[in-house]
Amino acid sequence: MLAEKVISTVKRQQIIELAQRGRRLDGRGLEDFRPISIEVGVIDKADGSAIVKMGSTTILTGIKYEIGEPFSDTPNEGVLSVNAEFLPLASPTFEPGPPDENALELARVVDRVIRESGMIDLEKMCLVPGERVWITWVDIYVLDHDGNLMDASALSAVAALLSSTIPNTKVEGREVQVLNTRVKPPITNKPTLVTIAKIDKYLLVDPCLEEESVLDCRLTFGFSQDGSLCAIQKGAPGYFGVDDVHKAFNIAKVKSQELRSKLSSVGL
Repeated sequence: MLAEKVISTVKRQQIIELAQRGRRLDGRGLEDFRPISIEVGVIDKADGSAIVKMGSTTILTGIKYEIGEPFSDTPNEGVLSVNAEFLPLASPTFEPGPPDENALELARVVDRVIRESGMIDLEKMCLVPGERVWITWVDIYVLDHDGNLMDASALSAVAALLSSTIPNTKVEGREVQVLNTRVKPPITNKPTLVTIAKIDKYLLVDPCLEEESVLDCRLTFGFSQDGSLCAIQKGAPGYFGVDDVHKAFNIAKVKSQELRSKLSSVGL
C-alpha cells in the first residue's frame, strides 16, 4: 500500500511538471484528444453498431429496436434504455457480475446526453399511443479501459444510433404490422461528451488512465449539435473553482466540435 502511494505521488508530480511545459505523459498538449477512430456496422445482427477507439480505450455499442409498451407517464413517447457493461477483459479491476456504480454512472450520463439533447424524437417512436411504441436499446461494452470512458462511450453510442435503421411499420387502428423494409430512425441531433480533468491547477482534455489515477476532480460536459449545454457530471472528490468551471466549459465546447467532425468524417 505504501509503495502504491509513493508511486502515485511520483506519477502525479511528473504529470504536473510536464503540464507546466504544456505537455503530457504521452506527448499530447493539454487540450488534445488521443487519436480517435470510429467504425460502424461491426455487429451484423444489431440494428446499428459502432466501435470507437480513443487512444487505447475501446468501446463497442450495439443498438436494438423492439416494439413494447410505453411508460405510463409518457404514453405518447418511445422508450430509451441505455446500459453499460465493463467486461473483465478490459481491465484487471473489472469483475464479472451485475453493473457496479461506475457502470451505472456511465450509462446514466450517456442516457442523459442523448435524452436531453433530443437526439431521438421519441414522440415519433410512438406507434399506438399508450399501447405500442418503439423501445431503443443502447448497449455499451467497455472492451479496453485506458481512461475517459465517458467521452468514448458517448461517441460510440451516438455513432451506433446514427448508423442504425429501424423496421418500417404499417399502423391500422391498434394493429401494428412490421414490414420488411427499413428506414432511418427520427434522429435530430449529434450530441457529444467532453471530459476535463483537473490536476493541481492544470486542466487536461481526455485524461488517460494514468492521469485519472491522480486527478483532483473531473467535469464531463454534454453538448447538443448547436453547442448548447445539455448535461454535466462531476467526478472525484476534488473541486473546480468558478474560474476553472468557466475555462473548462469553454475548452470543452470547442473540443465538442472536434468530436462531431470525427462523426462527419465517417459519413455520420
